[in-house]
Amino acid sequence: MKWNIVTDSSCDLVKSDLDCEAFGFTTVPFTLRIGEKEYVDCEGLNTETLLDAMESCPQLGSSACPSPHIWAEEFKKAEQTIAVTISANLSGSHNSAVSAKQLVLAEQPDKKISVLDSISTGPAIALLLRHIAEMIRSGLSFEAINAEAEKLIHSMKTVFALTCFDNLVKNGRMSKLTGFIAKKLGMWGIGIGSPEGTIKIKGKARGAAGAVSFIINDLHQRGFQGRELIISHCHNAAFVGALREKITELWPGADITVLKTRGLDSFYAERGGIIISYL
Repeated sequence: MKWNIVTDSSCDLVKSDLDCEAFGFTTVPFTLRIGEKEYVDCEGLNTETLLDAMESCPQLGSSACPSPHIWAEEFKKAEQTIAVTISANLSGSHNSAVSAKQLVLAEQPDKKISVLDSISTGPAIALLLRHIAEMIRSGLSFEAINAEAEKLIHSMKTVFALTCFDNLVKNGRMSKLTGFIAKKLGMWGIGIGSPEGTIKIKGKARGAAGAVSFIINDLHQRGFQGRELIISHCHNAAFVGALREKITELWPGADITVLKTRGLDSFYAERGGIIISYL
């Protein structure tokens, strides 16, 4: 195999989402622990089952990133590999992939392996991979693709909208009473991805309509020009429909893709959560 694209399961794409004739495409899984049970974040993971387990478990769950060995097995498969990870400031997945790159290159120095920090998650990685795939199909060199990918990473923006606060309550960052009241009042917490790859709380909105309005304002404020936008949602198709309708009304030519969150993003966004990335 000449080309391989590898990402971790923070990316909400599955293999069928990319035309892979010109390259291989693999997502290496995180492992999620809820109580005494572990869930491997493979393509077949039932996120409804995962969410039910989270919501019925009084303890905070945890996640473990892919090991260097798992990354290394993928890096050995092709002459040229581009790997994209969740933000290094949110997980150890990036460091794990870098360790794997060093191990493989020590044994096979002729291989070309790049490990890119997306400084984001979910739809941002999906958006980046879509462009990397197109560049591979167009015949660009390994070096040119990496240079362009780095530019894209720093031009993408991400906004999060959360309607469930169970994890915040369980890890002590929000009181049970505050979490209960926020949920009863239909409050949404809105955050954005920072340039450093962390989550920065931007504000709150009451009700779905308020959250849509807040997101639209963020798109205006941060310069969305009606180009590409990907929405990942955790079992909240109704909200996505309302948001998509408003975006299309304001930016008629916008290229909008909707994805369902896989395990890791479902774990952190929780039921009803939305993640949006755009250029």
